[in-house]
Amino acid sequence: MTTTEPNTAVRPTDPTSAVDHGKAAGDPAHEPATVLVTGANRGIGLTTARRLGELGWRVLLGARDAGRGEAAAADLAAAGLDVSAVTLDVTSQDSVLAAVEQVRARHDHLDVLINNAGVLGATGDPARTVAADFLAPYGVNVLGPVRVTQAFLPLLRAARRPRVVMVSSSLGSITLTSDPQRMEHATQELVYTSSKAALNMMTTQYARAIEQVQFNLVDPGYTETDMSPQGTQTVMEGTDAIVAAAQVGPGVTGTFTDRFGVVPW
Repeated sequence: MTTTEPNTAVRPTDPTSAVDHGKAAGDPAHEPATVLVTGANRGIGLTTARRLGELGWRVLLGARDAGRGEAAAADLAAAGLDVSAVTLDVTSQDSVLAAVEQVRARHDHLDVLINNAGVLGATGDPARTVAADFLAPYGVNVLGPVRVTQAFLPLLRAARRPRVVMVSSSLGSITLTSDPQRMEHATQELVYTSSKAALNMMTTQYARAIEQVQFNLVDPGYTETDMSPQGTQTVMEGTDAIVAAAQVGPGVTGTFTDRFGVVPW
């Protein structure tokens, strides 16, 4: 649930364009980079997993439903990709900790974490929105990334150059939602928009506080998925910024980009 294509003529250069194109994304031993993608059994998450697998990466496909995760991973593995499923419900501390142990049993580090899992939640007139409407979406969109990031930090810190990609939305941009010329301005609802604004702030704080890890935000754009069936771009286009951020070069952290360039805060 994001925007139509912006005017690229006035967009700043994408700071994630300086990416590592090597198989290991910076690993001197040229071993495949290991990446965990949450919410990856369908849509943007699944396509991200496939694209990184096609780059030669070792992909851990996180899914809340074990059966769906295993089926999605099996399909990608049948295509020759190094993909395995990890059962991971971002709203459950027990599930997240179990996922950490599952990953640790097979890998001594994690190069990239992609916090992709997200939900739209109830939408409607802000005047009719009640506090309870925030609980489930915030549990996934805000607390989920905190829970997963904190739990996987030891494995990330064990990597040579760890990266965390937070999948946000331009609907979390105060600048864009305040601009009458932008599509985002027409969206008037409290829950999803504020959850992504919160994710943006959290990520910039992570980037400042944990200098060893590169934290970057991406906006997939208004992509045709189950969450937004009227999306104006393909799921492949919607994963461009995620794949770029997963490969971002050294020193790039605390940025917010889409496939065209910088997204304003």
